[in-house]
Amino acid sequence: MRSIWTGSVAFGLVNIPVKLFSAIDEKGLDLDMLDKKDLGHIRFKRVNENTGKEVLWENIVKGFEIEGKYVVLTDQDFEKASPEKTKLIQLELFTPTEQIDVILFDRAYYIAPAKGGERAFELLEEALKKTGMAGVGSFVLRNKERPVVLRSAHNVLILHTLRFIHEIRDPSEFVTKKTTTNKKELDMATGLVKTLQGDFNINQFKDTYTEQLLKLIKAKATGKKLPAAPKVLEKPSNDLVAQLQQSLALHNGSPKARKSIKKSTTTATKKAKTASKTKKK
Repeated sequence: MRSIWTGSVAFGLVNIPVKLFSAIDEKGLDLDMLDKKDLGHIRFKRVNENTGKEVLWENIVKGFEIEGKYVVLTDQDFEKASPEKTKLIQLELFTPTEQIDVILFDRAYYIAPAKGGERAFELLEEALKKTGMAGVGSFVLRNKERPVVLRSAHNVLILHTLRFIHEIRDPSEFVTKKTTTNKKELDMATGLVKTLQGDFNINQFKDTYTEQLLKLIKAKATGKKLPAAPKVLEKPSNDLVAQLQQSLALHNGSPKARKSIKKSTTTATKKAKTASKTKKK
């Protein structure tokens, strides 16, 4: 695999030549944009708004507008802005990873040693693993500076780019008004959380939506009858206590009890819907 960045990781006076690789391999169906009339491919062109003519990639430059005029920048200009940051990941401190709010995490990359850096690289990985610490610093990737966290996991070093704090929306505008919670409700909610408690395993989460969409596409391609759309989950009762009680019983009870609860919940929902329709009439 080809590296996306080469440079060095530095901590103290130790400098380690490294290579950076994307840890993300995004999956998804490759859907094309087509004209509804004849299914012709939709193509996007880079067009000069002054001449209306298409512009080749090699003739496109980047510029910043100042007082109505553009200052054109080259790759060399970006490197001149801070040459050391374009080739160096400077670890400025070490801290427990749990001190870093997960909302700040952005992208993940694998780091591997470049020629001559193997010994120092292994030393850094072992030090992070032994102390349980993560290195924090910053570097420039694709002309953009980012704070970063370097940690040891799965026997490799992983670099996470972080968001700057000014990029995170103020959570205060999303804080909901506090309502009174009685002890009975809280005890049941806590009990339900404990009942559903378990160890996290990402392997248990599957991209079922993409799988079903692909099945649908194949069915349409062969002219087969499309599978029926799955039923939308019934809306539960608005009685919070009843919801909690039924949830606890559903997960703690016997299979027969669970079936009975599901049946009664569905019946209650249908009655509520019927009553609602009657009121509208």
